Amino acid sequence: MPTLFTKIVNGEIPCYKIAEDDHFLAFLDINPNAKGHTLCIPKQEVDKLLDLDEDTYAALMAFSRRVGLALRKTVECKRIGMSVIGLEVPHVHVHLIPLTTMKDANFQNKVSLSPEEFKDLAAKISAKF
Repeated sequence: MPTLFTKIVNGEIPCYKIAEDDHFLAFLDINPNAKGHTLCIPKQEVDKLLDLDEDTYAALMAFSRRVGLALRKTVECKRIGMSVIGLEVPHVHVHLIPLTTMKDANFQNKVSLSPEEFKDLAAKISAKF
């Protein structure tokens, strides 16, 4: 059965898209730790990060870096944190989280944005990609 992220890749579920190429997709996390919290995923459904082949792993990190640079130019923060946990959806995903305090890296703390705020933010980050 396809994962939630595969359904997003296939256009079955909408997302606030930031960037996309033939192999990867970046979109805003709809349950963010901080404003701008972004997920970068391979389009190929693979459960665990270390199960990616070396080339795909390296390419995902390069794609995530480019997204992180665009995010840093858009959202005021001290730095962009990166986390690969992957317990909530069995599809590799890199969390890019704008950090102002360590609290922003805690997955128990969440911020709320309206659909319009998500849409506007995604457009602004995408424009810097």
